[in-house]
Amino acid sequence: MVRVSDEVRRLRKRFEARAEESQIWDAVQLARHPDRPYTLDYAERLFSDAFELRGDRAFSDDEALITMLARYHGQTVVAIGHQKGRDLAERTRRMFGMPHPEGYRKAIRAVELAERFGYPILTFVDTPGAYPGVKAEERGQAGMIARSVLAFCQASVPVVATVIGEGGSGGALAIAVADRVQMQENAIYSVISPEGCAAILWKDAGQAKKAAFAFRPTARACLDLGVIDTIVDEPGGGAHADLDASARLLDTALRQSLAEAEAIPPAQRRALRRAKFRAMGVWGVADEPTNQDF
Repeated sequence: MVRVSDEVRRLRKRFEARAEESQIWDAVQLARHPDRPYTLDYAERLFSDAFELRGDRAFSDDEALITMLARYHGQTVVAIGHQKGRDLAERTRRMFGMPHPEGYRKAIRAVELAERFGYPILTFVDTPGAYPGVKAEERGQAGMIARSVLAFCQASVPVVATVIGEGGSGGALAIAVADRVQMQENAIYSVISPEGCAAILWKDAGQAKKAAFAFRPTARACLDLGVIDTIVDEPGGGAHADLDASARLLDTALRQSLAEAEAIPPAQRRALRRAKFRAMGVWGVADEPTNQDF
């Protein structure tokens, strides 16, 4: 009788794990949906008098990363966000939202502008990761990501970051060091893509669904871990189902998060932001997964 009960518990655990695995993978697919709103879609609906800033004053203009000055509810803000592109031609031009070093150099330029004039910064994160090509590495990709993180750490103006799609690795973190970090309900945020994780752990990118279940990049998991502060609701069916409704929901969350950040004195704001990110992560020993768990 004991053996039967143990077997029932084991089967129930596997069933629940399978169901959760499917839910997590559904979130990954929604975060990558080709019709999901991107930075410029939200900028069109949230901002007025938007003026895009182009170029890094050193190499070129990286179209994978958008920087702009805009009016948001009567105040000037600096907006920074990834842009993937809709059709193949635009996606190729924008490198599928994967910036080169010059993109992050442009972001740093925007942060410095915000700091000089006291403008709040709003960032919109949606990238599989920084571009991993040889040319990007030759131009100092890792170092530029680190410099971008440092620029956001040192900024004394309010910073609110929102993960609106994929938040992939250092390419996302480079513009996501903020006083308040939000994620849309069906966005994902992780140190590596599910395919990349699967390729490393199992030498098979086809195991991406299993990898996503293992490290749980969902908004709920990120909130539970303290990686983000707020989950932004989406319309039924996902943000792509109703862009205007999605923008309204994001607007409500942005206004609240920005008000919270602005209420903190500048010196304290910067100290709290640094402490917030330095406190992330817990050392521990995880249970070794078995084949039955998957």
